Amino acid sequence: MTSGSPASCPFVAGSKIEDSWRFVGRRDELHAIASRMSGVQPTSVNVVGDKRIGKSSLLYYFSQTWEQRVPEPNRYVVVYLSLQDADCHTEEGFYQAVAEALLSRVSGWKLGLRNPLKAKPLHRQAFSDAIKQWKQQGLLPVLCLDDFESLLKRTEKFDNGFYDNLRFLMNDNALMLVVASRKELSVYGSEYRFVSQFFNLGHILKLRELTTDEAIQLVRLPASSVSSAPPVLSVDEQHHAENWGKRHPYFLQLAGNCLWEARQQNKDIRWAKAQFDQQSSQFRTKSNHQRWRPLIWLWDIPLHLGRLATFMGSSWDDIQNRIIGALILIVIGLGLVRVLTLPDVQKWLEKIFNLVQ
Repeated sequence: MTSGSPASCPFVAGSKIEDSWRFVGRRDELHAIASRMSGVQPTSVNVVGDKRIGKSSLLYYFSQTWEQRVPEPNRYVVVYLSLQDADCHTEEGFYQAVAEALLSRVSGWKLGLRNPLKAKPLHRQAFSDAIKQWKQQGLLPVLCLDDFESLLKRTEKFDNGFYDNLRFLMNDNALMLVVASRKELSVYGSEYRFVSQFFNLGHILKLRELTTDEAIQLVRLPASSVSSAPPVLSVDEQHHAENWGKRHPYFLQLAGNCLWEARQQNKDIRWAKAQFDQQSSQFRTKSNHQRWRPLIWLWDIPLHLGRLATFMGSSWDDIQNRIIGALILIVIGLGLVRVLTLPDVQKWLEKIFNLVQ
């Protein structure tokens, strides 16, 4: 068994996989990133997928294994960066974190490129100048940026100018990004009202469930990754893990973990299944709540408008409020698309408000 091989449970449920031998599958996705990195013109990639589908693990694994995937690896420096890190909460903090990550990978003839990234302060212009000097030396920095939503929440710190600068460096073939996010960046651009072309990122890579073969490899850990190492789960336990987790990487990891723990505690399969059901239901409940939140918000708009229309009419119940509010929205909508003229809109609104008086 190699260095870092499993002394205990090989399954990781709910956190980024950092030991390369624990990572299974995603061969097509890894090839897609590498091919866009080594092409004639590097193309940045937006890795899109639901929570716990494996985005963080994919980016981290690629940052650790990219050299075996591309020709002429001496042309690149690839780093992984989680934008949840407190050091990335300001623009200069972001540049500094990127610089430190890149400098930690620089060696040999590349040592001469250290100085540009050590500029103080390392603001937007200094960062751009440093990256351009790397390009002049034939070296492409590739940034695997995880948890990109963390930047979007800080619009006062990261404005259109920040994103425009990154886009310029990408268009100049001086920088490549591999960005992980739950939704496509173009969607976030619209939601946060950004006008920067950055949000029309080159290639969208949708991360979905594992293939059947990859799911089988996962439940056979560490045998599928470490030569001469047997699986920690029996054949029967592997079948249970596959049935419980299907092809979802998180649920497969969770199933394997529960089965392994049951064996350690001399518990039966029913105990493992109960543990799996409890932990997986918590995740599904949170995910469903997030999924339905926009619809809940839309459903409540008529309620609030109806309450406004009735003003002091507290005797009206919520159903009546929703009906009145929906009528207001319909009339206003017909006016906006010019089905109704402005006088007609005013007339209909007067009728609706007269109904609630």
